[in-house]
Amino acid sequence: MEILPFRPRVRISRKRQTTSLENCKYLTLDWNNGCRNSFFRNNLDAHNRARSIAMKFLVKAVRHIQYSIPLPMRYGKQFRNMYYFLKGSQWWSKEKLEEYQMRQLKKLLNHAYQNVPYYQRVFDERGLKPEDIQDFDDFRRLPILTKDIVRENLNDLVAKNIPKRNMNYVTTGGTSGKPLGFYIEKRTDFIRMAFEWREWNWMGYEFGNKCVVLRGNVVKRKEDGKSAWWEYDRENNYLILSVYDMTDKNLPKYIQKIEEFKPKIIQAYPSALDIMARFIKGNNLTINVKENIKAISTSSENLFPYQRLLIEEVFNCPIIDKLGNCEQTNIVGQCAKGEGYHIFMEYGITELIDEEGNPVCREGGIGEIVGTGFTNYAVPLIRYKTEDFGVYTNNQCSCGRNGLPILKEVKGRWYQQRIVTRNGNYIPITALNTHSDIFDNVKQFQYYQDNLDKVILRIVKKNTYTSTDTRKILRELTGKLKSQIKLEIQFLADMPRTDRGKYNFLVQKLQIDHHNGSILC
Repeated sequence: MEILPFRPRVRISRKRQTTSLENCKYLTLDWNNGCRNSFFRNNLDAHNRARSIAMKFLVKAVRHIQYSIPLPMRYGKQFRNMYYFLKGSQWWSKEKLEEYQMRQLKKLLNHAYQNVPYYQRVFDERGLKPEDIQDFDDFRRLPILTKDIVRENLNDLVAKNIPKRNMNYVTTGGTSGKPLGFYIEKRTDFIRMAFEWREWNWMGYEFGNKCVVLRGNVVKRKEDGKSAWWEYDRENNYLILSVYDMTDKNLPKYIQKIEEFKPKIIQAYPSALDIMARFIKGNNLTINVKENIKAISTSSENLFPYQRLLIEEVFNCPIIDKLGNCEQTNIVGQCAKGEGYHIFMEYGITELIDEEGNPVCREGGIGEIVGTGFTNYAVPLIRYKTEDFGVYTNNQCSCGRNGLPILKEVKGRWYQQRIVTRNGNYIPITALNTHSDIFDNVKQFQYYQDNLDKVILRIVKKNTYTSTDTRKILRELTGKLKSQIKLEIQFLADMPRTDRGKYNFLVQKLQIDHHNGSILC
């Protein structure tokens, strides 16, 4: 055992002088104390090391027990109740589901009128009470809610009877580049997850099956500080792949990793899978897990017909597409038949309206999707314009879920624009959408690229914007882009519009052929 250096001290009492014999006594005591202190220090270090090892072992043991618990139990009671309810309600008649919707709507309207100042004004200004809304025609007497109204009235849209500790503040950038922030109840995540799992069940995906995720997840760096392009989420049995590192050099490793993992399902942005499928086909490669993959789940972007054909050919399985939103107002999604997008009636009320606000009821008619969500009482969004569009059909899906009507097509806001890096890598602009607070003090923002060396983030500041916001924005976005391309911030007084007066989320001056993934000269 190592003895720490000891410096003998002589204690002299201020009350009286000590004798030499007493000095020797104090010296002896101090020597013993020094030895004991050294002994205790070394034992304490050993104890701390042992404790650290024990804690790591305990954490691993707890996680092992946790992961052995079935997913529905881990997700909690809210999830289980909704999931098992949805397993039955998917076979209800349309009339029964509409009765359920009206019950949920009346609960929501009563809550909004009693606890949300904005809706108290809306009802009072029109001489209405919640009990006046007895059917869906009555419901349309309430005004449309836009994103600008939410921005301007957020404080009055927050329910006063729900504690802030039970809410999460989230933001969505939107394709217009105008940040929108609001609150959702914490419980809504698990409720939404129940709807997602029901759709995944439609494609044969069950709890505990392996899944590859190729979306906007930022993969953590390795312990040695080096960049990483994949990680394993043991809790959900996910292999998470980075969409920010899909270079020609890395893609063979992506393919090998997927083959080794043997997933039952892939969740991905369409644009990310388009890059991979084009690489596989263009290099005469194959992916040797076709018999394992039951389906591919896509969302968050438009899925173009040419992409569906290519991806389904390369991966030899169907794509099942879904459209939802961060605002929690509505979900529509395909089943295995792929004949349209089922409206998830239990999640909320989905309307299709034309430019004058009238219902679209003509076969093949296109309308904007207006949603009223049943799950988020923190900031109820009633008749909310989503800026997504759908194509009406009166046809029913042959799957037998006749109570869940379908939209023939959906046309989402994210149009698969891409940033191109200096090494030719494509980064879907969807991946840069953020739900954090980094744009809270920004009126509007827009990405602009005219060369391969950098992308410019144009910002129109609010009066509350400071240099701290700049640092937060750069820290989060450069963490996603890594070192593949330089990010530069440019401040503008006003954001430029298109010839039709619209904003573009990305102004891409490089000519990209989206059908073959090349840059045109």
